[in-house]
Amino acid sequence: NLIKLKKRQGVILPLDIYKIFDISWKIMYIYNIRFLKEKNMNIQEYITNRLDPQIAWYDKKSLLCQKRYKLIQIVEIILAAIIPLLSGYCNTFLISIIVGIFGIIITILESLTKLFKYHENWIQYRTTCELLKYQKYVFLTKSSPYNTTNETVENMFVKNIEQIISSENNQWKSIHVNINNTSNKEKN
Repeated sequence: NLIKLKKRQGVILPLDIYKIFDISWKIMYIYNIRFLKEKNMNIQEYITNRLDPQIAWYDKKSLLCQKRYKLIQIVEIILAAIIPLLSGYCNTFLISIIVGIFGIIITILESLTKLFKYHENWIQYRTTCELLKYQKYVFLTKSSPYNTTNETVENMFVKNIEQIISSENNQWKSIHVNINNTSNKEKN
């Protein structure tokens, strides 16, 4: 799909980018294309101008999605816990209205969570951020697979540490994806 290009407002973007409503995706794409077109870019410029901004973007978006997801979940839990308490005092019309409003708020919050996919994006952005960091550190230390000579003790050390960190990140992703899949099956 990257081959299929369309010109819009003087900027060339792949067709898939138009499907994404978040303007930050478009900005990041244009920003990255500009640096990729520079033919004389050395590796340090690439890391500074391309990789580091990507790591920062994924880190920022991951944190934002995590905060929004957890905030919505906390509000849902509190409202859902209050509903049974108020239902015990349901002999007044006002409390019945409040219980109904809480139910509506919970439904809206859950729908927004599904629509904006805060949980999925949090996991995906965090995973991508950690993978980019992993590759950066392995490259900067000239560890395998980015070296052409025999590895030194330091290279093997870095590679092993990065594999441990990567393994933990994969386990974290697996746990959170399984939790999300389990909760979705229970709701259906």
